Amino acid sequence: MGTVTTTLSESDFAVPVEDRWFEDYVPGSVYEYGSVTMTEEDILRFAGEFDPQSIHTDPRAARQGPFGGLIASGWHTCGVMMRMYADHYVSRCASLASPGVDELRWVRPVRPGDSLSLRTTVREARPSRSKPDRGVVHTGIEVLDQHGRPVLTMTAINILLRRPAKDEDEGTASR
Repeated sequence: MGTVTTTLSESDFAVPVEDRWFEDYVPGSVYEYGSVTMTEEDILRFAGEFDPQSIHTDPRAARQGPFGGLIASGWHTCGVMMRMYADHYVSRCASLASPGVDELRWVRPVRPGDSLSLRTTVREARPSRSKPDRGVVHTGIEVLDQHGRPVLTMTAINILLRRPAKDEDEGTASR
């Protein structure tokens, strides 16, 4: 699988992923990253280990199946999405955890040769009610094929630290 990914949109976050905090996730912001090309070899290898259904593991049997050919496991597609998400979107300094995802859907089969990209939309960013040092970000996720058609959609939820307050006396001369 070709795992080289780059920013596809003209705009990206104002700060790099290594210095991204809760406040940098502005609702309505859209970012695109990619692409990763799915190979038959990768599809077969993943499915052989994690999702051994014939539509993912046996090209001959898959031709007779409901999709008319070999397709990637949806879980494989999730893994590819997560790699792009971790490489480009979710903070490396402020990410604490994820309580889960909502509404995961595999909306179109992924086939050998498909090139996938990630589109993220910050849907909501709200400070935590119980812990003021953090916030919760809801992100709309779309994994798109080379034609711009969604193959996977979901909502990711992440808990992120808020940017530390700068010391007001920092850099000032002592009195």
